[in-house]
Amino acid sequence: MQNTKTTACLRLVKSVASEETILSAATSSSVEKIAERKTIVYETRIDETVIKVTGERLKGQLFAKFGFMKPRPEEIRLISISKYYEPYMVISGKYFIDYYRRCVYTIRLDRKVREVILLDHQFKPNKPSDPASDHNVIRLEGEERLVNDAKISLILDKSGHEVAPDEFPSAPSERNPAKILTAFGAKELAADADTDIVRSRILKRPEDIGRLVSELFEVSERAVIYTPRYRVSYKNVRTGEEKTAEFDGVTAERIQRGRPLAHFLQKLA
Repeated sequence: MQNTKTTACLRLVKSVASEETILSAATSSSVEKIAERKTIVYETRIDETVIKVTGERLKGQLFAKFGFMKPRPEEIRLISISKYYEPYMVISGKYFIDYYRRCVYTIRLDRKVREVILLDHQFKPNKPSDPASDHNVIRLEGEERLVNDAKISLILDKSGHEVAPDEFPSAPSERNPAKILTAFGAKELAADADTDIVRSRILKRPEDIGRLVSELFEVSERAVIYTPRYRVSYKNVRTGEEKTAEFDGVTAERIQRGRPLAHFLQKLA
């Protein structure tokens, strides 16, 4: 039993010595690579007239009471219809770190052992903190090498909330996105809004780093996709109540704000 412990300890010290040799030949580096962000504007596939017709079919539901008491169609009138663009961020990134941390290995020894020699180093056993213990110990200071590798792909709305990638259709992109966004007064998202979110999600730098071998934070894919939307406002002329409905400019489907929306992006260009 004692021979087994001594052999394991010897292997451990040899391993630490070997790793130090490897580290001395390595070049420590911390690198950040951020891809340039693309701006994509989806083509509007649905004409405003189609949205008006679709809205006429649904307007009664906007003013329904208890889910079934609906006003007469002639009581609900269209006030306005406007087009706007909703931005979404698509981003992929990774964080990799290869490092060493300091550590102490405690080896249990028989009470009778007075000295241990490992790799020409002499170790004197210490008594354990528990007086009732039937063994002595030696403590070996060393280093452990660790690697953390985290990857992430996200689709985010303009507020930075994650959305599922299966509810929004793909569409061809406009050839002159800047011109369209200017014409509709679309607001530009903050330049680092997407990278800051990815950084906060995966860049978890260990607090126990002793020596750094390599470190990389990389954002390989970045795009802001602007999708066309229609906002239609109605008024109940009998009660004066007003309601608004929003429709997708690609599919003409009504947008339900109560549940998360998403893009499914098949092509970024």
